[in-house]
This record gives sequence, structure tokens and C-alpha cells, in this order.
Amino acid sequence: MKTFLTDDFLLESDVARELYHDHAKPQPIYDYHSHLPPQQIAENKRFENLAEVWLAGDHYKWRAMRWNGVPERFCTGDASPWEKFLAFARTVPATLRNPLYHWTHLELKFYFGIDDLLDETTAESIWNRANEQLVAMPVHELLRKSRVAVSCTTDDPADSLETHHRIRGEGKLATRVYPTFRPDKALLIDQPAVFNAWLDRLAAASGTDCGTLEEFLSALARRHDDFHAAGGRLSDHGLDYCPVGECSDAEAGRIFASARAGIEVRSAEVAKFRAYMMHFFGCLDADKGWTKQLHLGAQRNNNTRLLSTLGPDTGFDSIGDTPQAAALACYLDRLDREDRLPKTVLYNLNPADNYIFATMAGNFQDGTVPGKVQFGSGWWFLDQQEGMEWQLNALSNLGLLSRFVGMLTDSRSFLSFPRHEYFRRILCNLLGRDVVKGRLPHDISLLGRMVADICYGNAWRYFGMDAPAPAQVMG
Repeated sequence: MKTFLTDDFLLESDVARELYHDHAKPQPIYDYHSHLPPQQIAENKRFENLAEVWLAGDHYKWRAMRWNGVPERFCTGDASPWEKFLAFARTVPATLRNPLYHWTHLELKFYFGIDDLLDETTAESIWNRANEQLVAMPVHELLRKSRVAVSCTTDDPADSLETHHRIRGEGKLATRVYPTFRPDKALLIDQPAVFNAWLDRLAAASGTDCGTLEEFLSALARRHDDFHAAGGRLSDHGLDYCPVGECSDAEAGRIFASARAGIEVRSAEVAKFRAYMMHFFGCLDADKGWTKQLHLGAQRNNNTRLLSTLGPDTGFDSIGDTPQAAALACYLDRLDREDRLPKTVLYNLNPADNYIFATMAGNFQDGTVPGKVQFGSGWWFLDQQEGMEWQLNALSNLGLLSRFVGMLTDSRSFLSFPRHEYFRRILCNLLGRDVVKGRLPHDISLLGRMVADICYGNAWRYFGMDAPAPAQVMG
């Protein structure tokens, strides 16, 4: 019987262990997609307790706690930090075989050197020991300890970039922190009140009036320029599917004017306008050599009762089953025909779409950039062992695993970076298993270079942001 969470956790062969310890583990972290709050990075926030750094905003933990019968006040409500932590500690034993069980103990071990299993009986001791260490672990120290070379936050075009300029200007942080352009609210033409309130914010941020479509596009382009000046080289879109359809400038202008006037827009016009805007965003990214990320397939806000009281992003989203292939192909193809297809990372939330996305990425490789269109890592509900292996296998079977840009956290927590370790162990174990079975050569030099590239080097070359060069470069 093996001991839980040893140095060889998830590594089932000598080859896997060598690949991980000698080639994956030494690589720094290139976290190109997260939801970390840049304000907390700028102010080098010091967290008061484990609940504040570990539970706040973590819908993964909230979902598990609710599933375990924990009342809402201990998740998002007014319970004290200790009460919330104790409620989570009581839930952890019930998460056996859920990735939360692994993540929880990896994080306790990595950041605090705590090997105890978290449950109701160990909660107080772990709480006290972790909180004592947190005093000396503000955000910058957590990033340093995690060896994060690059961290990309997710930012609305109407957000101020002052915090990003402050981070760069002060020069106190070794981690490069960059904004990511996430213009999802630009598509909310079907919600005139929300759309207009956001337009007012965009106008203020850009210094450009947004009374007409032309002014609106100018404001977005100006903010895109501002993100570029701040070092950003990525955009991101969270969509249920890629909107496609023909929409002229004149028609888009009329639809925009209606929404700006607070007039309800018909569903057919909503689809056309969204397709128009997504084409515009694709051109912006291509013209600056950015990378576009498309997160597709979530079915959001399913529980309307709790949405109305708690708001979005609180743990009531799920995998959707919207058809993806035709719309995604149309979107990528139009940009490609116009020579305006940027580097693109495709993320699917429904594992049934793995082969669709992997083959779609292969349709738009043009020889200009290795892996120009990427099949992105297991995302959200798929960033667990089985989901990661499915993604890695689909990419291996249908594309080039060797050109994969690797893992990301997609997290709001500064304790989430062991997810990269989790991925790296899974990757090395998968390769080691193939070597043991004779499916791959026992050539550690060859395999080790690929592992190092997937963990860091490929992302460093692909995204084009200022970051430390990789220790190992593919020949």
C-alpha cells in the first residue's frame, strides 16, 4: 500500500518519476489565464487568515460544501472566517475522489508544510499553524514561493489599468503580471440596462464617447491599445458558443443605436451583432499579434433563485451541450480567409467535444507559428486527472502534444498554483506509462525536452510576453 501524497504522488513508474523531478518540477510557472485580483497584487495584500486566502471566491469549495449539506451562510454568508473554515474542514473527508481532496492537501503541504489530513479533528491545529505562517506570506511572497514567472489576470476593457502600471512601475515583484482583455460585456446587447451602464464606464475609461457604433468601436480599440501598452498580449471570451452571421456596418449601427436608446433588441439581431463584434475583436488581436482565448460550452447561472440573491460566479454553472463545431469553424474560417486569424487557444467544457476541438485546431495551422491554434488544457470541470488525461490523449492522437502550451490555474486564489504541479505529475505519469508499455522510446533526453517545453518553454515562445527564458529550449 502506498502512502498518500509523497514526493512521488501520481507517479507510477521510474520513468514518470525521472521526468517529473528532473524536467517538470524545475520549470517556473507561466500562468497565462487566471482571475487573480490585480489590486491585491499591487498592494501586496497580507491575508488575515486561511479562510480569506483559501475560501473567499472559491466556487469549487462552495459547491462541495453545499453538496455536503452545509448552509449557505458558511459558504458566502455572514458566518465568521473560523466558522467557514471549520465547515469546509468537515466537508473535506466527504470529497474523497474529488480533485478538491488532492488540491486541498497539495496546497497545505506546499505552502505551509502541513501533512495532516484536514478534517474536523485537525481543523483547529491546521488553522492556527497556517495563520501563523500567513503573517509572513503576503501576495508577493506567495508568488515568489510558487515560482510564478508570468501571471495574466482577466480584465474588463472598462477596468482601470492603474494597478497594472503600479505593479510594473514599482519593480518590486519578480513575477511579470499582465492584463488580459475580456470584453464579454460588449456582447450584452440583449440587456440594454446592463449594456448601457457598462458603456458609460467604457466611455470614462477610454475618454471616448460611446453614443454611436463608430465611437464604441473606437473606445474599444483605444482600450485594446492601452492593454498592449501595459504588456498585455492576450484576449479572452467566455461564450456558450461562437456567434456567427452576416451583419453590415449599417445594420450593426442600427442595432447598437436601439440598445443605446434602451430599446429591446430582437434575438436575431442580437446574434448578428455579437457575430459582428467577435469579428472586430478577432481583427484587433490579429493586427497586434495577440493570442485570442475562446472559452466555450458553459451553461451559466442555472439556479435563478440563488443567482438573484448571490449573483453570478458563485457556483451554479455547469457543462452545456450546445453544438460547437459548425459555428466555431465559421468563425475561425472567416478570420483566416481575411488573413486576420490571430493565434488562438480553444477551450471546451464538454468532454464530448474534445475531438471536435482538437481537429478544429488542426484545420487552421498555417506554418507561421508552431501550434498557432491550440487545443487548450482541461478547463473548469475538466481540470482534474481524468479530464486532463482526456485532453492530453485527444491532443496527442490528433495533433502535436509537443507543441502544447500547457496548464493554467483559471483561479481567484493565490494558493492555487499547485494545480500546475498536479498537471505536471499527470503529464509525466501518462508519458511514463507509455514508455513502460513500449509505446514510446525510453529516451529521457527526448521526452524531458518535451516535458520542459509543455510546462514552460512553449508558452514562453508562443505568447510573446516579456518573461525569463526557459532553462531548456527545444532543438
